[in-house]
Amino acid sequence: MLGAIVFTYGMLASFVLSGASRNRKMRRPNPPILAYVGYVLCGLSGGLALMLFVAAFTTPEIVVF
Repeated sequence: MLGAIVFTYGMLASFVLSGASRNRKMRRPNPPILAYVGYVLCGLSGGLALMLFVAAFTTPEIVVF
């Protein structure tokens, strides 16, 4: 299940980044759906990073020095 989620996230990120770079080269504005999907992916990445950061510092049994 995690593999399918990671694969979907990677495909969406690749689509957004390639579309944005192509639009920049052609000097066109990005379509609104491309910007929305990009913001959602950015929010998911930030949220996951924050959750992992909190998990890393609130569970001392896992952390080994």
